[in-house]
Amino acid sequence: MTPAEEFREIGGRFGEVVDAVRSDQWDDPTPVDGWRTRDVVGHLIEWFPAMVHDLEVRLPPGPAAQSDPAAAWRAFAAGVISLLEDPAAAALVPTNPNFGGVPLDRAIARFFTPDVFHHTWDLATAAGQLPALDPERCESMLASMEPIDQLLRDSGQYGPRVEVPADADAETRLVAFLGRDPFWSPPRT
Repeated sequence: MTPAEEFREIGGRFGEVVDAVRSDQWDDPTPVDGWRTRDVVGHLIEWFPAMVHDLEVRLPPGPAAQSDPAAAWRAFAAGVISLLEDPAAAALVPTNPNFGGVPLDRAIARFFTPDVFHHTWDLATAAGQLPALDPERCESMLASMEPIDQLLRDSGQYGPRVEVPADADAETRLVAFLGRDPFWSPPRT
């Protein structure tokens, strides 16, 4: 899959979850301590500019995630797809050392799209939806992250790994690796 095709698929699935969040759920808690559902969308939209800060790349502006998360995601995702479909994106190389000097389209595929993938679980779970993450992608992500476990923990972006049964499915094991309680559910009101 090209980076554009991959983002279209994963960002599209995230968009389906976003569109299914009821208007009265946007301030509900999530499995990420201290985050509300709208914060999941906001996080993805707000950290993307750090990836492109030194490039002549600007996505078309959309609504703020805090005021209209669904419309904000749709506008943002369309901008990312447009960027990834532009052949010039492969020639752009962010200077941020965290992205390893790889072309922008591959940096998005390596760092941003996986973040969208696993935050799909956070948002779906918070909104009482079935996350239904692709098990093969969960296995693949887990296999690539486990060898750098300590590096990821030291980054401060992941909580402590949650223990789950050895025979747990791939989604459960990935979510637990990321520091989420795979058995978390929204508080009942």
